[in-house]
Amino acid sequence: MQTLSDPTFRRISELMYAAIGLSFTDNKKPLISSRLTPRIQRLGLDGFEDYLALISAPDDGGEFQVAVDLLTTNETYFFREPAHYELLEQELARSKPAQLRVWSAASSFGDEAYSTAMLLSDLQQQGRIGADWTILGTDISDRVLRSAIEAVYPEDRLRHVTPERLRRHCLRGDGASEGLVQMHARLRERVRFGQLNLCQPIEDIGPFDVIFLRNVLIYFDAPTKREVVDRVLTQLRPGGLFFIGTAEGRVPCNTALTTLAPGAFRKPS
Repeated sequence: MQTLSDPTFRRISELMYAAIGLSFTDNKKPLISSRLTPRIQRLGLDGFEDYLALISAPDDGGEFQVAVDLLTTNETYFFREPAHYELLEQELARSKPAQLRVWSAASSFGDEAYSTAMLLSDLQQQGRIGADWTILGTDISDRVLRSAIEAVYPEDRLRHVTPERLRRHCLRGDGASEGLVQMHARLRERVRFGQLNLCQPIEDIGPFDVIFLRNVLIYFDAPTKREVVDRVLTQLRPGGLFFIGTAEGRVPCNTALTTLAPGAFRKPS
């Protein structure tokens, strides 16, 4: 199969940027090539130019969404960046909210949403928060959302989950499903998922008390990062908590925030 040429790489990058705000610098060319090559071969196309023509067409048969799924999926696992969950637990134990709304704004396969659900369920059981809490998980990728709704994960993805939490919140597979776990139904009923493009206007889905926007800003250029963060923060209530990835640096936005810890902020009341 033909290699990915510079002009075709730039056109694919421009298409992704215009549609969903994804920004691919020149050093991402090998990533695009490696992630799209198997799909191009599976479709029996001659190369990247044919694939570009397919995903650019109005009647793409859903292939543009497939390309988005392939180019945006990143590593995820339960209780990633545990310091954020420790801070969240401390804040909630202090305020003891009767009602709580949480948004996992780049939820991927749901690891973050269900990690948060485990924590909130435990806090509710301990009487440290009220029973009225829900979590919304959104993502641009239809494929990862379907997986999140099923809530079935390889055991390794839960390597940071304590044995006690595993017993309380997970069902272990056996036979053909050995090595897999599923979130318990009582946890799944607290979490709902939906597709959302962070680079487009967001309908009034809030307000939320806690918003996670972690490990997604790396896909955007500087102006888009600022637009996305400010847009997301319109859904956070005053006094609410906001989290980005600790490796994503200073939060880029015009909205006033108070820093609590690396990657953790509060929206002033």
